[in-house]
Amino acid sequence: MATQQISRKVVKKLEAIATAEGVGATVRRSIGGGGLNRLDPFLMLDHFHLRPGAGFPDHPHRGQATVTYMLEGSVQHEDSVGNAGTIGAGDLQWMIAGKGIIHAEMPVHGPGLPDPVGLQLWVDLPRQHKMTQPSYQELTKKNIPNAFPEGPDGPSEIVVISGKSHGIESPVRHLGGCWYLDIKLKTKGATVFQDIPTGWTAFFYTLSGSLTVNGKAYEPFYTLVLSSGEQESGVSMTAAADNTRVVLIAGEPLNQPVVQMGPFVMNTKEGIQKTLLDYRMGKNGFERSMTWKSKIGDQ
Repeated sequence: MATQQISRKVVKKLEAIATAEGVGATVRRSIGGGGLNRLDPFLMLDHFHLRPGAGFPDHPHRGQATVTYMLEGSVQHEDSVGNAGTIGAGDLQWMIAGKGIIHAEMPVHGPGLPDPVGLQLWVDLPRQHKMTQPSYQELTKKNIPNAFPEGPDGPSEIVVISGKSHGIESPVRHLGGCWYLDIKLKTKGATVFQDIPTGWTAFFYTLSGSLTVNGKAYEPFYTLVLSSGEQESGVSMTAAADNTRVVLIAGEPLNQPVVQMGPFVMNTKEGIQKTLLDYRMGKNGFERSMTWKSKIGDQ
């Protein structure tokens, strides 16, 4: 017997205000700011636009995963364990920082090239995986599977960045439950029901067009936190305008303490103190902290 489709509802709405950050960068921070500090297991979601002069030179991470999904343009990356490359529009980089990594992310600019625009999501790692070895999962656009709820010629397309949608499953594996879907509703009136595991945290971030959930329309650049009732099996959404695009992100709550200092995310103050000592002393994941320097960080 098919499971009855009972939709979640929007229980909180926050606008992600464009804010200048550093030189040349504009960021809309939907999670990780004053309005929504955290949303277990999610620590941050930034919608970034990098103009010439902007970038993220060498910096460390420990205890979380950072997920970069490009919407336009390209970004170069390089890290202390030997990974390097460039991700362009539609490409994905899923970095599990684990016990420690140092990396740089720098925009690619040039004549005729669009400014890099994308989303960066930080996901907390379960306590038992905080000190795992760092790892990368990098997929180009052509290697990220798509789901078509009404067929390839239908009005909806879902890029399955991680998790599952309409019988399609992403090859990305996270240490903990996390689904990440880029949903494109091409025509006004297009409707999709997306399953979400019961009990998981879930939210939309609206990118373009107008999205209707439970009869109410939402414009771009809003974070829409969804309810999580025991009987709610997913969420129903309808485009209120042509070319509506949103991301739907869901994760299994970790229900663990979070102590964060910038790019270091642990479960106790003692864990943060040890991380700072490890980074200064160059050990336990930060062995190259005093000697490694990226090639792209000063570009």
